[in-house]
Amino acid sequence: MALSDFPRYPLTFGPSPIHPLRRLSDHLGGAQIWAKREDVNSGLAFGGNKTRKLEYIVPDVIAQGADTLVSIGGYQSNHTRQVAAVAAHLGLKCVLVQEKWVDWPDAVNDRVGNIMLSRIMGAEVRLDPAGFSIGFRDSWKQALADVKERGGVPYAIPAGASDHRLGGLGFAGWADEVAVQERELGVFFDTIIVCSVTGSTHAGMIAGFAGQDRPRRVIGIDASAKLDETREQVARIARNTASLIGLERELRDDEITVLEGWAGDLYGVPVQSTLDAIRLVGRLEGVILDTVYEGKSMAGLIDLVTSGDIPKTSNVLYAHLGGQPALNAYSALFTS
Repeated sequence: MALSDFPRYPLTFGPSPIHPLRRLSDHLGGAQIWAKREDVNSGLAFGGNKTRKLEYIVPDVIAQGADTLVSIGGYQSNHTRQVAAVAAHLGLKCVLVQEKWVDWPDAVNDRVGNIMLSRIMGAEVRLDPAGFSIGFRDSWKQALADVKERGGVPYAIPAGASDHRLGGLGFAGWADEVAVQERELGVFFDTIIVCSVTGSTHAGMIAGFAGQDRPRRVIGIDASAKLDETREQVARIARNTASLIGLERELRDDEITVLEGWAGDLYGVPVQSTLDAIRLVGRLEGVILDTVYEGKSMAGLIDLVTSGDIPKTSNVLYAHLGGQPALNAYSALFTS
């Protein structure tokens, strides 16, 4: 099969825009940096990278006759906010298990930002004290069972829509989209920078670009602080996705790159390089990053460019995945 053989339910505006970050590029004095903006890809609750993944999952939801989407994430999960939006858009019910993935002392962490938006959109939000994990949880299994007991037909969407058979397809399509935009812009992006946590965004990109005829580096910046788990999941999803879309070769290990150094010690807890990256890009470009994902992947990009690991001759495409609503839960960090 090819990617085009899989049904897709449009939830995005179309190709997400690409634009140069000229002032940031000049400031760093190295490669030319561009951004592809998943944070403005849809009219559904501020969009984001999971909306693109859900375009390939929704046809399966409809085919199975489900009436309730059931998913899981942290209190400030961007993914669960996008699942709630898609459920509202389709006229479905939604149950969200929201775990305490981040040990963060903000008193309104469970009431603002993403979780507030999910409640506004009518999702049933279940708070759970469990900590961060990218695995399958008993609380999520219980939510699925409860929907069945009430007579509903649940559809299970794992954290980040990642560990789902179709989870990598959206960003395999993103790779094809980039190739078309490159021809329109007259530029080739030899380096892609993306944040890696639950894995299918990065993995889908790897699988999609592997089918193209120009070599490029697809670099995942770990933000999970559980590097081995993330690297294993990215590799597994990338290989499964490559097989699904008919890539006629095995992915090489050197095509799967997840770098550590910017996550800090805990998922969701910003470190100084995170905050520095957020302020730098905000002040130079008017582009807003978040503390959980984009601040960490941008910190990685900044260091890779300034160290020369990414050559001055490179054109770098930074994937902005759209986590800004979570900033509300980190307000104490930005008082001046």
